[in-house]
Amino acid sequence: MKASLPPANNNLLRLAELIQRDSGRLLQIWRTEVRRLPAARSLDVPTLNDHIPELLAELTAALKAGHTESVLDIELADGPKIHGAQRLRDGFDIVEVVAEYNILKETLHSIADSEGIDVSGEPNRIINRVFDRGVAMAVDTYARQKAIEIQQRREEHLSFVMHDLKTPLFATYTAQSILENTLPQEAKSARVKDMLSLMRRNLQRLDGLLKTAAQQHFNLTAGATEELRLNRREIDIWVLVEGLVSDIRPLSEKANTRITNEIPPDLIVFADAVLLTQVFQNLISNAIEYTTNGEIAIGAEEIDGVVRCWVKDTGVGIAPDRLGKVFEKLETDSKKKGGMGLGLAIVKQVVEAHGGEATVESKLGGGSRFSFTLPGHRQHG
Repeated sequence: MKASLPPANNNLLRLAELIQRDSGRLLQIWRTEVRRLPAARSLDVPTLNDHIPELLAELTAALKAGHTESVLDIELADGPKIHGAQRLRDGFDIVEVVAEYNILKETLHSIADSEGIDVSGEPNRIINRVFDRGVAMAVDTYARQKAIEIQQRREEHLSFVMHDLKTPLFATYTAQSILENTLPQEAKSARVKDMLSLMRRNLQRLDGLLKTAAQQHFNLTAGATEELRLNRREIDIWVLVEGLVSDIRPLSEKANTRITNEIPPDLIVFADAVLLTQVFQNLISNAIEYTTNGEIAIGAEEIDGVVRCWVKDTGVGIAPDRLGKVFEKLETDSKKKGGMGLGLAIVKQVVEAHGGEATVESKLGGGSRFSFTLPGHRQHG
């Protein structure tokens, strides 16, 4: 006659068989509960499941074996690591990552109890070790990946800021140069000459520092960009652009290019004023760079609550093989030296953060038109 298993071992095997037999029902109940978490509500079944079925298979094997190593002793598998990184991409916060494992454990206990299986003692110890290991690895990977992405965003933001400092710096340098070259000789007293020399030296020093800092901190990586933090308010675009055109006039005068602000008065958008200034500054300075002895027109219109803005120039245009890549990071014109290919990437990032779209139309030798959309005040209201 075959000896019966000790109660503890019997419960281990019964629980293992239950998980194997009813894993589909267990996962369904778990998904229903997990979808109460904000980040999980819109996930499809495969994404929500992720490595959880493998975790249950691992638990089943441990129950059948009657033991599992501790969290510190076991050679950890990659499943929870990948799961932690996946949950970060899914938009989970770290509390939700821990919660989904706890919900799975509670669901398992509930189903076992309904089947009359006692999970106290050794079964519970094995369950806790398997789940604690998964939680520890998932949370560790989540936290490490989050730290990496935060650092990448800081590096990218710093690079963007450095890039945007170039235009006002160059405009100031150009204004100083024009002043030095056009000021009548009788007005150039010793003090005035000293001041102009001081301005020139400091502007050159600032330019050198900016280039050095940009090289040291230029550490953009693919996929590092996340949503920008927006400080939205209602903005009169005509006023914003008119001030920017005035500030950038030394550059346009040097290129002998006329800039016209054709935006209708009182046209309002709901956007971040600082970031919107960056967009127009980059598009206008880019147009000046490629338009000599020509014209640049800045316009906008509102249709059905959406505002479309554009900067149109009569410059050299863009070659067909570059047209589809101008908004990419690090994309530069091989004929232009010193640029790092960030200006139009900044435009794209800022516009998309506002829920809009940036586009370009151009013909080699026939000028370019850069357009982007923004929510109008009616959409905000």
